Amino acid sequence: MLDEPRSGRLAAWANALLAGLVSPDDAAHRITGTDASYRVVDLPERSAASGAAPDPAPVGLTLAVGRLRALGATGLCVALPVAGHPLGLSGPPEFNARALEAGEAVIAGGVGLGLVPEVHRAGPRGVGVDGSPVSESDVHTEVLWRCLPVREAPPADVPSLGEAEHELAEALREATEALARLNVAGSGPVAAALEAYRARAERGREVLAPGYPPRAVRVLELAQRVGALVGIAYGPEHGGAVSASEIAARAEALRAVERTARRAQVAAVQRVRGAAAAASVATRWCPGGRGVVAEAWGWRGRGRGRPREPGGCAGPSLD
Repeated sequence: MLDEPRSGRLAAWANALLAGLVSPDDAAHRITGTDASYRVVDLPERSAASGAAPDPAPVGLTLAVGRLRALGATGLCVALPVAGHPLGLSGPPEFNARALEAGEAVIAGGVGLGLVPEVHRAGPRGVGVDGSPVSESDVHTEVLWRCLPVREAPPADVPSLGEAEHELAEALREATEALARLNVAGSGPVAAALEAYRARAERGREVLAPGYPPRAVRVLELAQRVGALVGIAYGPEHGGAVSASEIAARAEALRAVERTARRAQVAAVQRVRGAAAAASVATRWCPGGRGVVAEAWGWRGRGRGRPREPGGCAGPSLD
């Protein structure tokens, strides 16, 4: 959990795109990350009420988000379910089962649709011939997001930002105490893992897309810190838990902490105030884009679409 899941990137940057705070090109770049491509399949061209069937043809990210906007999407939410904890899900069973298998999903509010990723990788795995870990850049990863109907209902077990922040503070304390009880030292693999986390945080990466309130950014950063500690503590080479009973005790102690961190990640990226209004004015971007993508966003003309300076048509804030 050092990094935001794919569903988190998709929901956050698509929400910023719906609000007119980023261009389609920028949103697609940030959503894709180090993956080679993202495509969406089975996304209807018209609402279910009009009798439209899912479109089996894959479409690109920006066209998919534009189509969701046209269907009436008010914002995108994240689900991070695990066995016994359907976090962020609301049904039906088919969607829940697919999301549980993938470990994540995105739900588009207002249109009764959800997206579940199917990840396809090609290239080396594990370690290279010299024993060093394989870099992500050496693996070709394509992600196909399958669109399925979802039930319009409150998502399961999603806290408010305030609740998530309070729970995380307690979880961070508990995770630190668990590491101390397991005799986790500040050297060797543990120190290397923590240093890698700090380096990643110090590179100035944007934790959330533009428009999210500072508290959401704070909650997500803290959730990732807690997740980093949990990941380190789960490692078999870390700490003094060497017997089967000690390993089981360690897993039990950290399970609740990991659950809290996941809940906070979901809370940080949920729809926020202004998303519904944002969807209704998303076409008020400056002219830009071209072809079918431009048409999906109500654009005309050439060039990359960019929000205008203050006073122009940048769209509403999400906070």
